[in-house]
Amino acid sequence: MAHAEVLGFEEYVRTRQEALLRSARRLVPDPVDAQDLLQTALVRTYGRWDGIADKSLADAYLRRVMINTRTEWWRARKLEEVPTEQLPDASVEDGTEQHADRALLMDVLKVLAPKQRSVVVLRHWEQMSTEETAAALGMSTGTVKSTLHRALARLRQELEGRELHTRASERSQHGNHSHARREERGQEHWAA
Repeated sequence: MAHAEVLGFEEYVRTRQEALLRSARRLVPDPVDAQDLLQTALVRTYGRWDGIADKSLADAYLRRVMINTRTEWWRARKLEEVPTEQLPDASVEDGTEQHADRALLMDVLKVLAPKQRSVVVLRHWEQMSTEETAAALGMSTGTVKSTLHRALARLRQELEGRELHTRASERSQHGNHSHARREERGQEHWAA
């Protein structure tokens, strides 16, 4: 690779690394795996950098490499992804509420199959069009649409289930507090 190409790649990595790491974190649940995923994708992309004629498409190319790499890892492990309690670090400017929403969404994304997660991330986080998502993932636009539809339905179902669970927990806790207050009043009554 020519010296100018090497410098171009280094500059690309320097300017795009944080955004690419955020993309990697959305593709895999573990932050350490996300760093490994990005590093592997960068190494693979470096070897083909001079073959990317239009450098404005480098992000799309690198995302595709990350998705392919993640798929390879998943197939090699032949295991379902196990949810982890670790979530990506929030940026400093995030408000508490915004961070909580982002943390919830990152956690809920773990219920999706890798292909579904990829479609959701590219369409909604990376704001790629249906056609761009299809090209990046190597599938038809119809497959992107149906996969996105099923993924969003699954996310909706998961969020509704969590909301019901939260309400039930709150009712249970409220009931326990009421019971404890009644017991306290009863003990005060007998002590008097």
